[in-house]
Amino acid sequence: MALIVQKYGGTSVGSVERIQAVAQRVYKTVKAGNSIVVVVSAMGKTTDGLVKLATEISPNPNRREMDMLLSTGEQVTIALLSMALQELGQPAISMTGAQVGIVTEAEHSRARILHIETTRLTRHINTGKVVVVAGFQGISSVGEMEITTLGRGGSDTSAVAIAAALKANFCEIYTDVPGILTTDPRLVAEAQLMDAINCDEMLELASLGAKVLHPRAVEIARNYGVPLVVRSSWTDQPGTWVTSVKPQGRSLINLEIARPVDHVEFDTNQAKVALLRVPDKPGVAARLFGEISRQKLDVDLIIQSVHEGNSNDIAFTVTTPILKRAEAVATAIAPALRSQSNPKFDEAEVMVERNIAKVSIAGAGMIGRPGVAAKMFATLAEAGVNIQMISTSEVKVSCVVNAAECDRAVLALRTAFEIEAGEQGSREIGESPYLDSPLPNCPPVRGVALDLNQARLAIRQLPDRPGMAAKLFGLLARHNISVDMIIQSQRCRVIDGVPRRDIAFTVSQIDGENAKEMLTQVAAELGWGEVVLNPAIAKVSIVGAGMVGQPGVAAKMFEALAQQEINIQMIATSEIKISCVVEQEQGVKALQAIHAAFELAGSEKFVVPA
Repeated sequence: MALIVQKYGGTSVGSVERIQAVAQRVYKTVKAGNSIVVVVSAMGKTTDGLVKLATEISPNPNRREMDMLLSTGEQVTIALLSMALQELGQPAISMTGAQVGIVTEAEHSRARILHIETTRLTRHINTGKVVVVAGFQGISSVGEMEITTLGRGGSDTSAVAIAAALKANFCEIYTDVPGILTTDPRLVAEAQLMDAINCDEMLELASLGAKVLHPRAVEIARNYGVPLVVRSSWTDQPGTWVTSVKPQGRSLINLEIARPVDHVEFDTNQAKVALLRVPDKPGVAARLFGEISRQKLDVDLIIQSVHEGNSNDIAFTVTTPILKRAEAVATAIAPALRSQSNPKFDEAEVMVERNIAKVSIAGAGMIGRPGVAAKMFATLAEAGVNIQMISTSEVKVSCVVNAAECDRAVLALRTAFEIEAGEQGSREIGESPYLDSPLPNCPPVRGVALDLNQARLAIRQLPDRPGMAAKLFGLLARHNISVDMIIQSQRCRVIDGVPRRDIAFTVSQIDGENAKEMLTQVAAELGWGEVVLNPAIAKVSIVGAGMVGQPGVAAKMFEALAQQEINIQMIATSEIKISCVVEQEQGVKALQAIHAAFELAGSEKFVVPA
């Protein structure tokens, strides 16, 4: 007998007929000898309707009262589903988040789960009942009994957290698609169904806008080793399994707010090559990395930064043994780029730096917590370590620093994030067990994602000294603004005796204007220049654990964009992700071109039900 947690989203329970169909599926699973906990969302567009009612009353409704209002949507569903199960002769009981004992932070509309009191839940399971739980909600404490909600994707989070607390055999997420697809089937009808994907890959895809699973749910599965499977509510297809490495025995107390960083990693076998002042036009990155690929050179970090005028900088890191070959490729290409630009003012040149190191913090608990990256930057600043390059992903933040400062940086980060000497926390990056291995026989790229909900901010002439990144991103963190891509330019200009660089980063569109206004207000005080906002961008990304050690993946992505005459505004990479910022109106075309280039399409077309 297995203990299974099943979650059904709003579409799956959007009508009486669909609720009855869910009841039949649950009943069938119980009759096969399993114990079941069912977590459900509000019916269909119920939540949207409740939000509309609230805004008709108040343009800025109180967050506590919004939680009180929105939590009623799931209560309708749990009662109806319990009734449907009872009509089939299956004992069932509905329970709110409070009745289950889902205890959260006292943060209305965006609470994180602290722990789950499983006593009452277990008692009902042991009597043979199906327990139907209201997702998306909890209580701030047993004493106060304040209703809280978990924010977007909260029912996914509830389901996986309950599975972790109960040590369930697995958690099934039922949705309106047959599993995890290589991209959004609304944009590419031939998107292919994956049999399995690892948690790191899923974290990246979920955070890039793949709506099948919420990143917080994947984070919990990753941290506690909960096997996940995503299946269709309408068919009996096997779906997609989301796999994870063996967990490290985390406590179930402070379930979602436990230590966000598990590892501090470092790599001293690195060198940097930068091409400065390359033309800002389609095909430049494709030409450079196409030649690097033909030379079978494996590149680690890649960044392309934003500048005033019509030129960009592209920088990449390689291992020290192949530096001379990488430098030769860049030097050979630079003259061809010069001939296309203004020979007097925009000459492309190659800059090489040998004595560098990459230091990284890694952990699945970093999602949606703007303070983590800011704390890393502040820690390095306090240790007197200047940051030369920054690379971010959902599970890792990496900084390139001077090699002579590596030991000091690692020691400071281990102390700041409480990584003890005896833990698996400080090691050469190549030896790190944190990153999930690619699944056998998988292509290097598993999925392609498009995010149309980001805006880009650029700050001109930021003083190039320790502590500036800490001040900038610390300020954003204090205003609860999460940052995604961060690109620090390689070009340095000396103004009034102070070396300065530009820095660009992306935030959610809804935070764009507020971030610009806030940063503009402190620009003079902190000594930086103009703050520029571009709200019309798209971020297209490829994800795959198998791209590690596979030269040519980046080149293929850049070439696919070049063939469509799509200009790349920014590039940022991690071990398992490459992201490019393009014009918003070219986002869908970019996604389709990249999906085709990596031959991810299948023969079957998926139609998402209305």
